[in-house]
Amino acid sequence: MLMDSVEIMKILPHRYPFLLVDGVLEKKEGEYIKAFKNVTINEPFFQGHFPAYPIMPGVLILEGLAQTAGLLFLKADKDDVVPLFIGVEKARFKREVKPGNVLIYEVNYTMERHGMIFVKAKASVEGKVCTVADLILGIKEGGE
Repeated sequence: MLMDSVEIMKILPHRYPFLLVDGVLEKKEGEYIKAFKNVTINEPFFQGHFPAYPIMPGVLILEGLAQTAGLLFLKADKDDVVPLFIGVEKARFKREVKPGNVLIYEVNYTMERHGMIFVKAKASVEGKVCTVADLILGIKEGGE
């Protein structure tokens, strides 16, 4: 593992229960990142989504992908930057994510335009694609 949750929290401002990345498996600086989330029944969202049939909300899978993208572009020594999730396009949810799954996030850089970063993102479980989307990200400096 390239990065654990302690190292991730040095880069991302997110904290539990909203930190949705547990570790980084692979990374090619500025190009590609592969990370994971261990999905457990203790997740607070399972109390209401849905108690009798727990599945991870799709918007949280997208957020986990966006956080993973933030890990691709942010540095640990920059504590005055805030990653911004600006937009999502072409999102598709193909499979359910359930407690006990290890969710694998993969993010590939495609381009930067007008200060916005565009990536292709995919989430999978056991090699089967659960979610795909094109994400748009920004990085705000100064934190204000």
